[in-house]
Amino acid sequence: MKLSSPITLEQAAAFLGCTYVGSPSHSISGINEIHKVEYGDLTFVDVAKYYDKALSSKATTILINKEVSPPEGKGLLISENPFRDYNRLTEHLHPRVPVYTHAEPVLGSGARLGKNVVCGENVSIGGNTEIGHNTVIGSNVTIGANTIIYPNVTICDDSIIGSHVCINAGTIIGGEAFYFKRLPTGHRKMLTKGRTIIHDHVDIGANCTIDRGVSGDTIVGEYTKLDCLVQVGHDTVIGKRCIIAAQVGISGVVTVEDDVVLWGQVGVNKDLTIGKGAVLYGKTGVMSSLEGGKTYLGMVAVEYRQKLREIASLRKLPDLIRKLRKGI
Repeated sequence: MKLSSPITLEQAAAFLGCTYVGSPSHSISGINEIHKVEYGDLTFVDVAKYYDKALSSKATTILINKEVSPPEGKGLLISENPFRDYNRLTEHLHPRVPVYTHAEPVLGSGARLGKNVVCGENVSIGGNTEIGHNTVIGSNVTIGANTIIYPNVTICDDSIIGSHVCINAGTIIGGEAFYFKRLPTGHRKMLTKGRTIIHDHVDIGANCTIDRGVSGDTIVGEYTKLDCLVQVGHDTVIGKRCIIAAQVGISGVVTVEDDVVLWGQVGVNKDLTIGKGAVLYGKTGVMSSLEGGKTYLGMVAVEYRQKLREIASLRKLPDLIRKLRKGI
């Protein structure tokens, strides 16, 4: 999440009511969760085993629950509860727009809206785009030209939809991220402040759900095609020309590179990469990053030729056992 205007370390500390280590004028130009940080960003850490990861990351400001010596060029905010204060800061700098907000959209030439279409604030809809009946569009949303959105679609706040996009009925773009911190009293939600970006010429099937980024962006690249009932987690980046079949589930912070094919019911674990041109057969389970240019099969994904050899070997196992018992 990039800030419209940078803030200083001193200003952040004053808002949070905490101490800081570093120059008072040290600049903070963005806020991001550790997986998505860039230079100028603030991130948080509250578990000792991740201190080094946060301090050595690209982030230049660390919200932390222990006073340590910061690396050169970095500032620290010392907080008793970094997770809580990270939420407080993101809500202060990018406050949630109330869900009941409604306003008139800016329409391009030839744009047509069906009955009961409701828009939030700061919505722009491109020329010759069609919006189906009962569609809900949140605030700060841009939709390109020559796009068709079928009835009962929901496009949540801070979404960018490209041109020549097709979104089928019942799909939800930009829902809240599934990100919770375990506490003794239960689970506390990480506030969702990122964006969802759907590039040009993307097709999305019915009843898909694409979650908004926590602090960064969830992205679907040009010419990628999603079947029905696909789930895409927060901050996941899907490349160009990918094919994703029905009932695929992709966790958060995943990178799916260009030209990847995921057949039906593939499940992808969080925070990994599927390389360019990989093909995953149906029901494959992805637990770690996969090289591109290969085809995979299996509940725990291995290269498909190896899995087929394992299956063939298992079929021979009863005969081998019988022979061993007979002493042959």
